[in-house]
Amino acid sequence: MSTDELLHQPLTRVIELNIEGMTCASCVGRVERKLGKLEGVHAAVNLPLESAEVTVPVGVTDQQIIDTVNATGYKARLKTTPRALDHSAVGVPEPDSHGHDAATVGGGHGQINHGGTAAQLRPRLILAAIFSVPIFLISMFPLLQFPNWGWVVGLLALPVVTWSAWPFHRAAAVNARHLASTMDTLVSLGVIAAYLFSAVTLVSDPVMTAHPGMGGHADLYFEVAAVVTTFLLLGRYLEANAKAKAGDALKALLSLGAKDATVLRDGVEVRIPADQLVAGDVFVVRPGEKVATDGYVVEGRSAIDASLITGESLPVDVAVDDTVTGATLNTSGRLLVRATRVGSETTLAQMGRLVSQAQSGKAPIARLADRISAVFVPIVLGLAVLTFILWLVFAGDVQDAFTAAVAVLVIACPCALGLATPVGLLTGTGRGAQLGILIKGPQVLEDTRTVDTILLDKTGTVTNGKLAVARTLALGTLDETEVLHLAGSVEAASEHPIAYAIAAAATSGPGIYPVTGFDSAPGGGVRGTVEGHTVVAGRAGWLVENGIQPTDTEQETLRRQQHSGATAIWVAVDGSVEGIISLEDTIKDGSAQAIVRFKSLGLRPILLTGDNAAVAAQVAAAVGIAPEDVFADVLPQGKVDAVKRLQGQGATVAMAGDGVNDAAALAQADLGVAMGSGTDVAIEAADLTVMGNDLGQVATAIELSRKTLATIKTNLFWAFFYNAIGIPVAALGLLNPMIAGAAMAASSVLVVANSLRLRRFAR
Repeated sequence: MSTDELLHQPLTRVIELNIEGMTCASCVGRVERKLGKLEGVHAAVNLPLESAEVTVPVGVTDQQIIDTVNATGYKARLKTTPRALDHSAVGVPEPDSHGHDAATVGGGHGQINHGGTAAQLRPRLILAAIFSVPIFLISMFPLLQFPNWGWVVGLLALPVVTWSAWPFHRAAAVNARHLASTMDTLVSLGVIAAYLFSAVTLVSDPVMTAHPGMGGHADLYFEVAAVVTTFLLLGRYLEANAKAKAGDALKALLSLGAKDATVLRDGVEVRIPADQLVAGDVFVVRPGEKVATDGYVVEGRSAIDASLITGESLPVDVAVDDTVTGATLNTSGRLLVRATRVGSETTLAQMGRLVSQAQSGKAPIARLADRISAVFVPIVLGLAVLTFILWLVFAGDVQDAFTAAVAVLVIACPCALGLATPVGLLTGTGRGAQLGILIKGPQVLEDTRTVDTILLDKTGTVTNGKLAVARTLALGTLDETEVLHLAGSVEAASEHPIAYAIAAAATSGPGIYPVTGFDSAPGGGVRGTVEGHTVVAGRAGWLVENGIQPTDTEQETLRRQQHSGATAIWVAVDGSVEGIISLEDTIKDGSAQAIVRFKSLGLRPILLTGDNAAVAAQVAAAVGIAPEDVFADVLPQGKVDAVKRLQGQGATVAMAGDGVNDAAALAQADLGVAMGSGTDVAIEAADLTVMGNDLGQVATAIELSRKTLATIKTNLFWAFFYNAIGIPVAALGLLNPMIAGAAMAASSVLVVANSLRLRRFAR
């Protein structure tokens, strides 16, 4: 698309709807097609969540969208504005005014809602089961029949095919008013046809069941109508329970937040609800309490257990100026935290929104199911009529023709097709959230399957991004401990990262002594007096400025340290060079194991860094990356070029990074993976986000994404296979309608149960 075309694209916004009354993939297709007829509108409808994410251009109002859905035969309402823990914004049931769960996983309050919740379906199922048992036994076993048993069975079946089957009938009627048909149309027609056919037969031949054991009972199908209804309700009930479990991970995520906070007001501790915090508030976090919202520490030291957010098991030490995330657990010391993000801006709320958006989308593979379901029900209705006619013509038996036609109607219900993709997504993304992995959308699942190369930014991704003293060389009269002690004492007065690393290393030895006459040069070094000695530490130019000139031998020693991949600085005391301190960026625990996992996934790991070749080669060797797979001396703007170069060579590239200068490369890559310890702009540009800073989580994210995609494909295969085999078998008269009803219900439960296996996914 040209720049001019981009500039003239209409501005759009995204609204989220709860939609009541959808029962199958056909419903989803109808809503999407109807909304798609509005110019510039694009909708992604989610069946299990009974929700829709609609992209709306300027000029189209929310009410137009709602009216369009309502005109399709369903009921739409806008979701409420997301709050920090607004369950309705992320597909989690919210309680109604009577304290009951809403009628759908997506938070709707309708009465149909894919058959309703398990609690709503239970009484209908119980009544159907209680009545269906005697209906079935009496109808199928002559020994149990008594005078006029047909009338009794017909009366027992009446509440089953009316009240118990009401969700199917009502949904079918709503769609019929709009000249449409769905899965419920097939069920409703099959149940009504079986009952009315039997009732007409019984009325026209009342002598048929006047005496027990007489023939003719096979012409009555009351047991078919009742048992099919029972099986389908059982399937809906089990499905509702399973879908609720599929959303458990997201519900658990959103319930992690602290309910209350102790805020400091004029020096006094005041207990308030956590959602009343505002940015800038200072609140107290005692040992054992959850951090109320995102912020940074202004007083105290502690260890924070962030496992519920990041998936990492080890607590992280925090001190003044360190950031903390809401919903994490303070394990030891007392902290004072200044709130920086509250409400819908918190990390927890953003995680919820990302998971919800991912669950609302559609993988490309799901579009096939949508296209088939759009024409599926009308075709099945035609096949049922054709089956009846052909059996009547060639067999001449109304009973056999009717049985085969009803079996076709019942076996063909495409419930499993509608559930195959969204339930898999619901479970997979929910499990990802528990592991600190956020999948932005279904397209990402397809992308993880095709990537063959992963580009790893060194600093902050493979390494910790923090320098640490690797070695101290003594070159004069002082020993290594004394050199480090004196350098650390003067460096302690500086805020430079190198100074911080040297001072931290010195504290483990003799300790830090006071410094006087401190001076520093940005990027040069520091100078001060420690214990009566003038200490100068820094680069060669800084030493020269202070009248100190290293010898050729000393300079060669420094060069060797730098060639080994270290950052080396001089230390001079009282005008003489006394030593060299070498610092290195430490490799993260688990980086080497992560590289092994990438290779096992068929990925070629490549190290990308702005450091020199020596540093890059040392890190690559330590983690197991081949020397030829190292891109060194790459400037920030060159990261995008590195991705493009690999893509130009035919590679499908994943990029993992955490900094602002990684954002463009993350966006350019076929699959962008942001480390959650990084910046918001990097996370926004990425397709996958891991909330921790462990490279192993990136491998886990790819593994989970591929597993989720495989589960969805398995679901779709069995859904298609089931219908492809079931319909011709039923049309040939080889399938009893009762067995068809049980099989249809089982197919939906099987798809959901297969998806639930993702809840057990482990790293």
